[in-house]
Parts: sequence; C-alpha cells; structure tokens
Amino acid sequence: MGIAEWRERLHRGDVSARELTDQQLARIAAVEPEVHAFLEVTAERARADADRIDAALAAGDPLPPLAGIPLAIKDNLCTRGIRTTCSSRMLETFVPPYESTVTDRLWQAGAVLLGKTNLDEFAMGSSTETSAFGPSRNPWDPERVPGGSSGGSAAAVAAGECLASLGSDTGGSIRQPAAFCGVVGLKPTYGRVSRWGLVAFASSLDQVGPFTTSVADAAELLQVIAGADPRDATCLTAPVPDYRAALEQPLKGLRVGLIRECFEAKGLDPQVKASVRAAADQLAGLGCELVEVSCPRFDDGIATYYVIAPSEASANLARYDGVKYGYRSEASEGGQGLGLAAMTARSRAEGFGAEVQRRILIGTYALSAGYVDAYYRKAQQVRTLIRRDFDRAFEAVDVLLTPTSPTTAFRFGAHTEDPLAMYLADLLTIPANLAGLPAINVPCGFDDQGLPIGLQLITGVLEEPRLLQVAHQYEQAARVMEGRPAAALVP
Repeated sequence: MGIAEWRERLHRGDVSARELTDQQLARIAAVEPEVHAFLEVTAERARADADRIDAALAAGDPLPPLAGIPLAIKDNLCTRGIRTTCSSRMLETFVPPYESTVTDRLWQAGAVLLGKTNLDEFAMGSSTETSAFGPSRNPWDPERVPGGSSGGSAAAVAAGECLASLGSDTGGSIRQPAAFCGVVGLKPTYGRVSRWGLVAFASSLDQVGPFTTSVADAAELLQVIAGADPRDATCLTAPVPDYRAALEQPLKGLRVGLIRECFEAKGLDPQVKASVRAAADQLAGLGCELVEVSCPRFDDGIATYYVIAPSEASANLARYDGVKYGYRSEASEGGQGLGLAAMTARSRAEGFGAEVQRRILIGTYALSAGYVDAYYRKAQQVRTLIRRDFDRAFEAVDVLLTPTSPTTAFRFGAHTEDPLAMYLADLLTIPANLAGLPAINVPCGFDDQGLPIGLQLITGVLEEPRLLQVAHQYEQAARVMEGRPAAALVP
C-alpha cells in the first residue's frame, strides 16, 4: 500500500502508527542481514514518534500529511542527535547538533524515522561498494549491486523495509539505484528542495529527492520537502504547486522526445533499449506524440561531470583536516606528536577511502594554477552547451524520454578495478544534473535475469507537475510490478 492508503487506514483506526512502525522494524530485522541497507536503525526513536502520532489521533487532533509514515534517510543528511557518517571513517563518530531542512520538514509532517541508510562514501560511487561499512545488496539478486550512491535508500524501499526514503542525486545517485532496484526515484529541479544540512559533495549539482514504490508517493514526499529556505542561498523561492493534483491530468497531445544519442549510447543493453522503446509506445497509446530529438552534446556529460564534480568535491572536502571534527590520525613519529601538516595528511589518507581520494586529487589538479582554464573553465563552458541542447529540445517537445541506465544491476566487483566503466553507469543521468533539470525513474520492465529496467523522464525547470503526470499515467497503464518475477527479498 502507498502513503495515501496507509493514511486512510490510520484515520479509520484500522491500524495504529505503532503497529505500522513495528511491522517495518520486524521487516528490517528479517532482511537486513542480507540487504544491509541501513547503517543505523533508530527503533527507539521510531516507536516514540509513532506513539506520539497515536496519542494525537486518540485526542482528535488534526494530523499532518505524513503522520505515522515510516521513512529512512540517506546518511549524508544531517539528523540532530543521530550519527551522520556519509559511510566514511572520516565522519564515523560525527553526531550533528542540527537537523537538515528536508528532514525537519518530514518530522514536522509527522513522518517516523526508521534509520539512516548506506551509501557510497561521501556519495561518490555508483554501486555502494565504496562505503567504509560494507556494501548494500540488491533485493532482486543479492549477488548484484543496488546502484549508488543512494544504494541503501533504494534497497530499503525495494525490500519493503520502509514505505519511502530520501536520497541525494549529484550525477544520477537517485535515479540509477532506483532503476537497479525497481522503484521510483525523483530528482527535482536544482534548488526546488533545500540542500541545507546535506553534507556537500558537488554544490552546483547536489539535489535531495525521494525513493518510493509509486509516483503518487513521490508526489506526496515532494509536496512536503519542496519550497524556499532562507538558509540555502541556492534554494528557489517559486511557489510550490499541488503536485498530486497534476497526476490524473490526461496526456493527450503531449509531445514526448526520444533523445537519439541515448538510444545509440555505447554499452546500451539491447534488452534495456527494447523495454524503454516499448514504454514509449505505451505512452503513444495514451495519446502522446513521439518525436525523435537530438542533444548532440549529451555524450559529453560524463567528461564534463568528472571535471566539475571532483573540483567542487576537492573544495568541499578540504574542511576535513583532523582539527575541528571528524577523524584524526593517532600516528606519531618517534614517540612525538605529529606536526599540523603531517597530522592533516595522515588523517585524510586514513579517513578517506580510495575513490574519495581519487576524486579529490582529480579536482585539485583541475583547479590548480595553469590548468583551471584548460579543465574547469572549459568544462563549465561545455555544461552551458549541454543546457542549450536541452533548451532547444524543449522547444519541440514537452518531456524527454531515455533509459535510466545502460544496463541492469551488475555483479559485485564487476567494475571495481575499472573506474571509467563504473563512471559510465551514470552516462544517461548526468546531463540532467548539469542542466539542473527535474528527472524521474519509473520501472518499465525486467531483463531475462529477472532484474528491473528503468525508464527516465526529464522535463524543463520547475516542471515537476508535468513530469509526475506523465510518469504516473505511464505507471498506471503499464502496471509493470503486477507481472514482476519472484524475488526472495522483494515483498
């Protein structure tokens, strides 16, 4: 059942918030040994939150929109009094003294916190394999990755451990794991949702969004977390529309653009291509007009991203120096304490994993004197050209359609020795981040191994209502999950 159905049952008294919470905690206890979606389960906090909702319901008090709904939060969003580690030894003991804006809005809306979910270290990765605390596993096949960097959040929803979760998306970190795990994953317009309290990776690309089992539930969560925030200078002040009201609007006459370069992408699995093409045909059957469009610089997104994102990461992660907070090396030289420079160097070498160190080095090089024009500035210029390609495409169509990932979930270790192969997992999701556009993954089929395939839809800035409308109408017509193959860890 979705959020609306559970809310109705709570109001009718068919189930209590405590019963729903206990049910989710029991599911976590049953599957976590195999899935490892959570880094920390906050059972005591969850039960206390649920009891407060039940007391308010018994007293006849009006209930907020997410009252009693159990959620999980990616462990790079600060939660006051609860560890926020970013899956890194660098922040293994860090307990924030403040709450992020998005999580605060969820608690104000009555949501129940089940725990913090696993991720690639500092959100740098596409498989959750770079987590310092071990990888999460894909509920459809535990021998395969759940995607990343928000792999824990996606796996938790797919395995039925929570009704929904929050993740962050810098280059595809919501949509790609959503595709691998067969759930809905939404990346809003850059600035639509506050980043205050999100541990920064690449500040011009990071965005917070939900994982859910339906598009309607994604609209429910976006309704709560979207909106202006004076603490985030990049947060947009545009009014928040009623996202749920748009879901049932008919699609007749909408133009859907199929990006030619995406369907010709190197490494695109033929089964993925066929499934996404079939989804496009289904939209045509709902009254949409299919139009082939070209975004000539779409394939340049990978090279552009892997200059801009590491450069911003290099700057953002400079704060972890072993002095103010975070990991500090205990090493010494000849029984004497280390000097500041040596202590900082050792703290960063020991506290950061290999992938984070790799990106810091790339970013520092790209920003160094004599190279910033050749790399960082050039990448920003190409980013502008990518955005212009999207602008031209949206002159001809209302929504763009692509596969979410070139392949279905790959096996553990398949790309660990080849960083470039791992980076290519985000080939089709990165351009939307570079352009700041909203995008969503919706399950559209399964391959011959029984693994989910994801469809990506993209719209213009602040056009989330249309994005959710098209995604919802497709989801309701296709009903992909009704014919899903059996999987031991997927309820």
